[in-house]
Amino acid sequence: MTAAFTGFGEYAVDFYDGLVADNSKAYWDAHRATYDSDVRAPMEALLAALEPEFADGGKPKVFRPYRDVRFAKDKTPYKTHCGGVVEHGRGAGAYYAEVGPDGLRVGGGCFYLQSDQLARFRTAVAEDIHGEQLQKLLTTLEEQGWQLLGDKLKTSPRGVDKDHPRLDLLKHRSIYAVKVWEPDDVLHEPGCLDRVRTAWRQLRPFNEWARDHVGVSEKPRR
Repeated sequence: MTAAFTGFGEYAVDFYDGLVADNSKAYWDAHRATYDSDVRAPMEALLAALEPEFADGGKPKVFRPYRDVRFAKDKTPYKTHCGGVVEHGRGAGAYYAEVGPDGLRVGGGCFYLQSDQLARFRTAVAEDIHGEQLQKLLTTLEEQGWQLLGDKLKTSPRGVDKDHPRLDLLKHRSIYAVKVWEPDDVLHEPGCLDRVRTAWRQLRPFNEWARDHVGVSEKPRR
């Protein structure tokens, strides 16, 4: 049984500050116990506490701490943050939380879209009813202090009118919202759970839109 969430450990940020300075197996092995107790276990407890409200058929997952360096120029072996997610299916709306040297980062939306998902996203955005709905949802998030990010085309997608009222949205190949809290006392207290829960509730309409209009990819996951 997962322990109750009481905050990330006292040394969670210090652990990642050290990993940024020395991203080596020697450092990792010497501080693995801190990662397990102050980072990973609290992240598992945080997701377990939020799962009943946000799972929607998905399962919580803590991402592995090791980087995939097979095709990367940067060969450092370890991620300098710990991320966890609750999602119905990749691209179909996600609730994300992350702890690292910058503090607490939360996010949601469509972090990655396969080609079939991207086609459905653009079809929905191009339609006045669904497209205007998404535009209003994203405007509300920005007013609540969220930053909108994502991969975008520099030019109009093929077949899209350059005068389309939602051209900027149609250029997106992924789109998600993020909010960051710098390291503070709340990170290490039970109140961190309330902080994430409140943020995820703000994200819910965006994720529900993604679930309804983008959905899970029918293609094999790459």
